[in-house]
Amino acid sequence: MIFFNAFLVSGLFCLVAQVILDNTKLTPGHITSMFTVLGAILSFLGIYPKLIEFAGAGATIQISNFGHMLYLGGIEGFKEMGVIGFAGGLLAKSSTAIVAAVVFAFVFALIFRPKN
Repeated sequence: MIFFNAFLVSGLFCLVAQVILDNTKLTPGHITSMFTVLGAILSFLGIYPKLIEFAGAGATIQISNFGHMLYLGGIEGFKEMGVIGFAGGLLAKSSTAIVAAVVFAFVFALIFRPKN
């Protein structure tokens, strides 16, 4: 059942993104940013952890999970070290995703040529 739930949640996220992309003038970058903020908001409201419990990887591989991880890291850092810990906490929880994005972007930039 977890596979079905993962497929359902991932498909719903993709459906919403595609509908927004098709019916507005927003770019994929705008939608990515919106989903990241949405993940942080859902985490703040306590919904995103329940979504992860329900859908497993269907919720953890989405870009919205990045917002969830940023939120968790910021809150943990703030609880440990105050305002200064907030920035450190953001980077501590999400550093793996940030490094992976930079490395893969660099590798693909070497492999593929841009159109213009």
